[in-house]
Amino acid sequence: MQTAQDFLNKLRHPLWSGFFLFLKLPSAFFSGVRVVYADEMKAEVSVPYKWFSTNPFKSTYFACLGMAAEMSTGLLAMAQLYKKTPTTSMLIIKSEANFIKKATGLTRFTCEDGLLIQQTIKEAMASGKSCTIATRSVGVDKAGEIVAEFIFTWSFRVKRSPQTTTAPL
Repeated sequence: MQTAQDFLNKLRHPLWSGFFLFLKLPSAFFSGVRVVYADEMKAEVSVPYKWFSTNPFKSTYFACLGMAAEMSTGLLAMAQLYKKTPTTSMLIIKSEANFIKKATGLTRFTCEDGLLIQQTIKEAMASGKSCTIATRSVGVDKAGEIVAEFIFTWSFRVKRSPQTTTAPL
């Protein structure tokens, strides 16, 4: 059986990670969003300040910051759902952001909510009901100063298998 660790091991391989981003999140790939670190409890994702991620105010565009922040939370959930049955969907149902400082260099977003995500997914799988969790990702600059903080509320729900229907005789 494949585990969360299997997913994270694949993600650590630069070729697989790049291929994954290119296919599943092309805008993040082209913006330079990259996975810095990931285990089952914590994920760190970076986004650079460069031509493709800049805004007219000479800082990183807020959407690029949001992509990196979201990925730091979403990777933890994807790892827990990797090749698991029953198949469970994940969806952001709310997002909030606080921008503290102008992002003018590499920004690293860290989410340390892996255990809470794991527990929420287990609850959704056991109950068959939709379960939600608010996850936090904090972005810091090279000096370690907080640039932005994002809160993403994820919903997890077991997918229902399509019912086979028979035509009446």
